[in-house]
Amino acid sequence: MIVVVCPGQGSQTPGFLAPWLAEPSFADRLAGLSEAAGIDLATHGTESDADTIRDTAVAQPLIVAAGILAFDALTAGSHGSAIGGIAGHSVGEITAAAATGVLDDADAMRFVAARGRAMADAAALVPTGMSAVIGADEADLLGRLDVLGLEPANFNGGGQVVVAGAVEALEQLRAEPPAGARVIPLQVAGAFHTRYMQPARERLAEVASSLSVSDPGVTLWTNRDGSKVASGAEFVDLLVGQVASPVRWDRCMESFAADGVTGLIELAPAGALVGLAKRALKGVPTVAVKTPDDLPAAIELLEQAAA
Repeated sequence: MIVVVCPGQGSQTPGFLAPWLAEPSFADRLAGLSEAAGIDLATHGTESDADTIRDTAVAQPLIVAAGILAFDALTAGSHGSAIGGIAGHSVGEITAAAATGVLDDADAMRFVAARGRAMADAAALVPTGMSAVIGADEADLLGRLDVLGLEPANFNGGGQVVVAGAVEALEQLRAEPPAGARVIPLQVAGAFHTRYMQPARERLAEVASSLSVSDPGVTLWTNRDGSKVASGAEFVDLLVGQVASPVRWDRCMESFAADGVTGLIELAPAGALVGLAKRALKGVPTVAVKTPDDLPAAIELLEQAAA
């Protein structure tokens, strides 16, 4: 079973769309996605600097659009029939919604643009941030977070948990980390996937009510707990709630393993989820589709699965 995974915020780098836009068909496709999002994605994906594309309102539509481009290219022939399931990490769940047919591309881009703006606005209300904690005992870490008033935001597997909350509390955690752990501050605008995002959740609920929703055409897992979701309406509800609740990517990978994953393909801008899989899904072949040059290896993995 080949699983396609869709990365989240932080996977973008300056100029990463340039190799894709060298092909006119991709450029035309991106123009349509840009129009739906109301953002010049071509400029941001080729010319904008790191600070500009770190902006939540820019980064999120950019990442979802890149994933849609890569998925279209991956499934252009008959290869798509070999895909056993799809999952996304954080904003990558919107890419997954488009790839599985839960949302059409225009609605996916409209929703992610609204999500990026709403989360940026929520982050501006209170000074907050996020840090990656690596190597901590999970129970010890969660106890320490309770004391500091912090929250777990992403359980990424492989001993990595991203935590979030007040900047002062994050600094205290870094100064006094759990035994054997490293605390690494992340360059993000605020405490995503925590109670601080409740205003964004309320705004997204309004946007979601206007979307046209279908049930997924292939197996789809949720960040909530790694379970499969067969209802498109339920998945969209989960997308709304997800902005203020933890991402359980560890449980998604546990579900992949339980369902017999034999290969994993990460859509553009790829790299982070393949890295996590190499630790948590040891021995499972992976392909990171960063540029069109990576497509042949991904298609070969699908062809092997279909043989």
